[in-house]
Amino acid sequence: MTPWLSLSGAAVVPLPIGRGASVSKDPTEQHLNHQGTAGVIARPPVLFLVALLLGLALDRLLPVAGLGAGLVRWISAGVLIFSGVALAAAGIRDFTRAGTPVPTNEPTRALVTTGMHGRTRNPIYLGMFLLYGGIGLGTGSPWALILVLPLAITIRYGVVAREEAYLELRFGDAYRQYKVRVRRWV
Repeated sequence: MTPWLSLSGAAVVPLPIGRGASVSKDPTEQHLNHQGTAGVIARPPVLFLVALLLGLALDRLLPVAGLGAGLVRWISAGVLIFSGVALAAAGIRDFTRAGTPVPTNEPTRALVTTGMHGRTRNPIYLGMFLLYGGIGLGTGSPWALILVLPLAITIRYGVVAREEAYLELRFGDAYRQYKVRVRRWV
């Protein structure tokens, strides 16, 4: 792994970006902002919505073979949507009970390690992926399903990596121990 991708012992290498300005490759420095938040690239629900709308638009502009109709597709979509909403709701409930805000643009007040967060570190994002997949399947949108991969990469590196660096700085050893005990996804 290159030093600037590693969260432990990352080298700080300034990159020239203009007159007298530089950006550090150290992810912990990059992702904390002046408001004390993780500094994610965009609010995750917005990223999911943009990907879904883009997928639906691409279905009209660049049609590809459809997913076909059928009871199995509808049942599968329903199960994904229901599971996604339930998982995200459980994660949101965990945050609410701990008294910490869900929105990524507000500072975290508490490290949540119980409930669904005791099984996966990102139940809300997992729920959003299931919901997204269910909607893509239910609408018969091949492009929405194709865009899951770029969306997953964006969420992983533009949101989750920044949140992890932020939480590690904010909660130190408690967060590092939590990362050892609980998987990032499933």
